[in-house]
Amino acid sequence: MRNLLDRFRGAGGTSGSSGAGTFRADFTASLVVFLVAVPLCVGVAVASGVPAELGLITGIVGGLVTGFLPGSSLQVSGPAAGLTVLVYEAVEQYGVAALGVLVLISGLLQLAMGALGLGRWFRAISVAVVQGMLAGIGLVLIAGQLYALADTKAPSSGLDKIFNIPGLIGDVAGSADALKAVAVGVGTIAVLVLWPRFRQGAKVLPAPLAAVALATAVTAIFDLPIARVEVKGLLDAIQPPGGSEFQALAEVGVIGTVLAFTLIASAESLFSAAAVDRLHDGPRTDYDKELMAQGAGNAVCGVLGALPMTAVIVRSSANVYAGAKTKASRVLHGVWLLVFAVLFPSALGIIPVATLAGVLVYSGWKLIPTKDLVPLWKSHRGEAIILIVTAGAIVITNMFEGVIIGLLMAVAKTAWETSHVHVEVSGREDEGVDGAGSGSGDKPLYVRVRGNATFLRLPKLLDELEGLPREREVELDLTGLRHVDHACEMALATWTERHNAVVKRDAALEERIPA
Repeated sequence: MRNLLDRFRGAGGTSGSSGAGTFRADFTASLVVFLVAVPLCVGVAVASGVPAELGLITGIVGGLVTGFLPGSSLQVSGPAAGLTVLVYEAVEQYGVAALGVLVLISGLLQLAMGALGLGRWFRAISVAVVQGMLAGIGLVLIAGQLYALADTKAPSSGLDKIFNIPGLIGDVAGSADALKAVAVGVGTIAVLVLWPRFRQGAKVLPAPLAAVALATAVTAIFDLPIARVEVKGLLDAIQPPGGSEFQALAEVGVIGTVLAFTLIASAESLFSAAAVDRLHDGPRTDYDKELMAQGAGNAVCGVLGALPMTAVIVRSSANVYAGAKTKASRVLHGVWLLVFAVLFPSALGIIPVATLAGVLVYSGWKLIPTKDLVPLWKSHRGEAIILIVTAGAIVITNMFEGVIIGLLMAVAKTAWETSHVHVEVSGREDEGVDGAGSGSGDKPLYVRVRGNATFLRLPKLLDELEGLPREREVELDLTGLRHVDHACEMALATWTERHNAVVKRDAALEERIPA
């Protein structure tokens, strides 16, 4: 035990704390994180269309593998609601057996990106795109879990989930069993919302566990005829990928899904790390090492055929607020998950599916930046539009295409905003009153272009140049440009050459015409 304390000492917390005191804080925090993680691990697995045990396996790997590696000292990893929609789509299309291959390759890509030092570059991704991604996930997650609240299978696409809600309401109203399931789910959401207000109770029992425990107790006491979680056992749920599953990597759609897993899991983990760093005074996150830690965890999850993992802000913030000092807390939380999954697997079989759906509806709502949208619209309308379009694209198309659309919009917006050009003209004072050249007015106009000239601003730039006097030659100076792309450079050179040629031609014609 002393060696364990020495190994973790200094990974976080204050430098003056004693080893025993640090371990006590980490031990207590690990129990809190474990209680938060159990319902979330199970709920994410059920919503993803895979056995509940696979969610616990991912949580265990997040603690025992990722939790032990360097990167972020207090961040906790496990299955996340942010990947639920993408995992569900992948399982529907390729099957549960292929999930391990997708997660394994994603983990290897994360390891490679971390080794190449690309982790820090994820901080350059537009925050609006990430918020839009999470908002889109939240909307699709809520829409899908509304069907689970009523013990009904959800449609496959995001739009179908939304458009079929009126029909779902009608079906629920006509079924007593569906009404009971919805009542359990809505009650779960109510507990999640109200429980944190009871500060003493919230300190003893986390809101997700309290909500699931109360709903499970009510369901058992009244023997409600609603669906429960199906239990197979930890070892039976593990499905390592075989050779036939690896052959699926030749499909274009599979590659897109792998890239989506990698991008979203990496971005969510590293943005979570930045948020967790703001919650404590310990060592800051090494983004490249954290990306490699996430990759190692996902590679192990892929070998076991489990769900992909990300760092999860709900569990991470609970870890910090519970007083964790080092990464020992997140490793121990993985130990408790393993003990629970091995010794008490049957405990999962009494949990109502509607209860887990309620937890995920609440989690999906938390993914939508409802408080940030109005201020963002007032201060940075372009960013707000990117957020809304990204979320809408995810709902209308799918996760990968929606994120790509958001990224392209962010790049286009940045290019537009940075391509400002200013045209300065000198020599106009040499013109006569009527604008015709007279005397020194025959001298060329000196036109200086400053800023960044890209093809996006080319129409505006040419309009300004076309407004110059047609009887005066132009001397164009581009030395004030910080950047000029090839399209602009060629267009400006062509315009100047054509303009001056026309001026010389007209001047020659005037000389030939007798007065």
